[in-house]
Amino acid sequence: MKPPLKTCIAALVALALIAPASAMVGGAPESSSGIAASVITIVGSRGNFCSGALIAPDLVLTAAHCLHGNTDTKIVLYDASRAPSLRDVRRVALHPQFNPQGIQARRASADVALLQLIQPLSKPVAALGVPLEPIAAGQSFTIAGIGVTRPGDGKSGGVVRAASLISTSQPGRLQIRLVDPASGGLGACTGDSGAPVVQPQSGRATIIGVVSWSTGPNNTAGCGGLTGVTPLTLYRDWVVQTARGWGAGL
Repeated sequence: MKPPLKTCIAALVALALIAPASAMVGGAPESSSGIAASVITIVGSRGNFCSGALIAPDLVLTAAHCLHGNTDTKIVLYDASRAPSLRDVRRVALHPQFNPQGIQARRASADVALLQLIQPLSKPVAALGVPLEPIAAGQSFTIAGIGVTRPGDGKSGGVVRAASLISTSQPGRLQIRLVDPASGGLGACTGDSGAPVVQPQSGRATIIGVVSWSTGPNNTAGCGGLTGVTPLTLYRDWVVQTARGWGAGL
């Protein structure tokens, strides 16, 4: 029997009642162009909400921890008046090497997942790539997600906002840590998990990873400090092979 969607609907209602907000955590502006146009809102039966990116008309890339433990997952679409509607997901796949305990401890893990939608969407599709190597400290990346602007306030989420961040010391193929170059507290927060992390390549914004976790300043709990990214370097082939196994092309 299909499980009830009470918690999923509650999350949707919270996102529908968005209070006006001047900024995402740290002051990131609202965005609707570039990678932001491909960002998808995901809600789960645990009452959680996350970000994802449309990489084909019926495929959404997100973080595995967003789907782990959910018995049902939906995506949320908004019309011109911001009225929300739920759309069904055909199937989900978490990378087989994903370790939820590792992500909770902010360790590197295969925190990558794929959703296939029942109905394709007529939204811009984002390109899929891997980080340019060598990955060095100080490289610039963009994140775009629907996370909250005020920690603990779910009503302040649901609007796509983008932020430009730079990599900290010793980034690599397993994990990249990003920080606000201006030390203004920009960074991912609740709801930005699974958000696309973008790097310009060949004149096009290309997804090179997904947001996995965040911290507050000085490694405290919360938001506005570090943004942890799972790069696609080791996992892009799995995404492509999974999509092809579902009959979807990338």
